Amino acid sequence: MNAEAAVAKPMTTHSPEEIERVAEWINTEEYKEKNFAREALVVNPAHMCQPLGAQMVAHGFEKTMPFIHGSQGCVSYFRSTFTRHFREPASAAADAMTEDGAVFGGQANFFEGVENTIALYKPKMLAIYTTCMPEVIGDDLNAYVKNARARDLIPEGLPTPYANTPSFNGSHIHGYDAMLKNILQYLTEGKKVAGKCTGKLNLIPGFDGNTANLREYKRYCELMEIPCTMLADISETFDSVCDGTYRPYPGGTKLEDTAESINGKATISLQKYSTSTTMKFISAEFAGESLTMPMPFGIKATDAFLLKLSELFDKPVPEALKAERGRAVDAITDGHQYIHGKKFAVVGDPDYLLGIVTFLLETGAIPKHIVCSRATKKFQQEIQALLDSSPFGEGCGIYINKDLWHLRSLLMTDPCDAIIGDTHAKWAARDAKIPLFRVGMPILDRINLHRTPIIGYNGAINLLTQIANKFLDIKDETCEDPWFEMMR
Repeated sequence: MNAEAAVAKPMTTHSPEEIERVAEWINTEEYKEKNFAREALVVNPAHMCQPLGAQMVAHGFEKTMPFIHGSQGCVSYFRSTFTRHFREPASAAADAMTEDGAVFGGQANFFEGVENTIALYKPKMLAIYTTCMPEVIGDDLNAYVKNARARDLIPEGLPTPYANTPSFNGSHIHGYDAMLKNILQYLTEGKKVAGKCTGKLNLIPGFDGNTANLREYKRYCELMEIPCTMLADISETFDSVCDGTYRPYPGGTKLEDTAESINGKATISLQKYSTSTTMKFISAEFAGESLTMPMPFGIKATDAFLLKLSELFDKPVPEALKAERGRAVDAITDGHQYIHGKKFAVVGDPDYLLGIVTFLLETGAIPKHIVCSRATKKFQQEIQALLDSSPFGEGCGIYINKDLWHLRSLLMTDPCDAIIGDTHAKWAARDAKIPLFRVGMPILDRINLHRTPIIGYNGAINLLTQIANKFLDIKDETCEDPWFEMMR
């Protein structure tokens, strides 16, 4: 075959004029109406699947091996996403179901996979969850675990919490919620002691791909002298040291501390939508007070978080944190002029969106387009109430269960100055010729952003500095020479 014959021929051809016409048409109001009318097609959704969220939880516990009952390709996707985002290894095992498992069921694969994983990796806990294939054919995960124990494939005393996490339903935050709830239920069973109180705070960060945020939460507790058990702590797992020693299981919440968490003084979740079923379980079973608070983005939300800690544990807010607050207020006062009145499109998880919108309104910016790929009307109402509380929320739009192609139409017909979201929003940002501020997960095309906190007082400074300086860069790069000033 010659080279000419080997070239793939397109099924249809279009003239350059037609291509240019369509390229212009997709930027119009007419196309936006058609785009928003579609129902059977999703283009570039801004969420990941349930089992990825379950794996995030598994990595947050001491010497725990994530074990996926499903196909190998799915596992590769989860692992590569974590590795590319954190630039750290993300070990996970699987029973690698194939076509025969889809026909006859995956129990044989499950038995072999569990036996090999325990023998090779010697985990202290095996966190088991599913992908699409076993969920579609109706594999009974509960029976498989019981049968594996009956055959002595799982050693006595090895915890094996499991969760059903079908990829075709919900998103990564629902998988996170399901796995966390089941791990807590498994490890705390029979551990509740009437009248016992550990005096500790149980803190649940939720699905957060920023390890520095978790470190910041723990630092606050240390400064306030509040003993804290962070449930599903990935701060060391995905931000471990490089000192020449290989650690197959760096970090994670100790299983003994997790078991004792049921006797804690209080439990706080900092993400409502990624821990809803977990918090229902905790409210019903755990001792002490349990409550959910918004992520502490900006000044006001951080104030509320620290004051609640002070109230629950009768500890004063230390002078060091008061000084941090003062510096954050000063930084925002110095820099808000550069983002005041700027229009932003924001896209991400429900809890992150609540935090980012709070921060933008606090600094006088306008969250013009708010897009969430998987959300409820309850979330929409909560965001609307937040917008209604500020004059900068007037005229802003909330778009639930929409994707990044919808976002593109919004940007082309009602332009913004920037986007805040994860890496997948970069195509919309490029077409709209505006900057993308990378917040959330995954961030695949930049490094070390997960090592900089964006919550709390320092996080407010970091976010404001990143955004303001980018606008100043644009000003310098695009201004005419007579206006290329030293001082901005």
